[in-house]
Amino acid sequence: MHIEKVWALYYSATGTTELAARTVAGEMAARLGVPLEAIPFTLPAQREKTYTFCKTDLVVAATPVYAGKIPNKILPDFQTKLAGNGAVAVPIVLFGNRSYDNGLAELCAVLKNSGFLLAGAGAFVARHAFTDELGTGRPDENDQAEMRAFADKIADKAAALQAAPAPMQVPGDPDAPYYVPKGMDGLPAKFLKAKPKTDPAACTACGLCARVCPMGSIDPGDFSLVSGVCIKCQACVRGCPQKAKYFDDPAFLSHVEMLKTHFRDAKKNEIFL
Repeated sequence: MHIEKVWALYYSATGTTELAARTVAGEMAARLGVPLEAIPFTLPAQREKTYTFCKTDLVVAATPVYAGKIPNKILPDFQTKLAGNGAVAVPIVLFGNRSYDNGLAELCAVLKNSGFLLAGAGAFVARHAFTDELGTGRPDENDQAEMRAFADKIADKAAALQAAPAPMQVPGDPDAPYYVPKGMDGLPAKFLKAKPKTDPAACTACGLCARVCPMGSIDPGDFSLVSGVCIKCQACVRGCPQKAKYFDDPAFLSHVEMLKTHFRDAKKNEIFL
């Protein structure tokens, strides 16, 4: 297939998925000798338009998994705002050292349903959004080297294709339910309604938290108010330069402790060609 452009499209609340998408797509573009263009798909305004591709495009579509699937409030945008028209796509997911569960299978299904041809897929370990103690420092240099090697294989495969690539199998069920978070007691941890708090002594009212919220839920007139849905992405917590944002919900904190207790062993990246 004749590839004329590589695209890096990513939902990335805390930056690690953007890093992975740009690493993979950048290596592909360099390998093929074609331009690279990025499409941030994180903020509400960025997800308003429909992105239309064509048969000469190679699209890296990336998202973190939340509870083992595409974030449920972001999923409708992945389903309705991407038009493949026969473009080659490479779905990749990032997971915080627990499991990507059914997230990669779901992303593959979404892209196929939107008219993309899949040439490969990958699931890569990242620092967990909830804590630095899981997936610490990842994707690290070794992970990024794996990403680049993966990208080279996909670029060569895409360039050599004379017809649609053969169907590709990845683990998981795209229709499976979300993973149910558990607390330290082993019971379901119910923190759906939990929202970030603000330390008034630390907050300087810079407004960054409101600007980075993927749901547009932080009140720009009062940054301590979360008037809309919170998806626990941690964009405001990790983005605040004063560390004024935090979660204190007991069920949420218990779940974080459970993750730190049971999922410390370093997981491996997985690729599919």
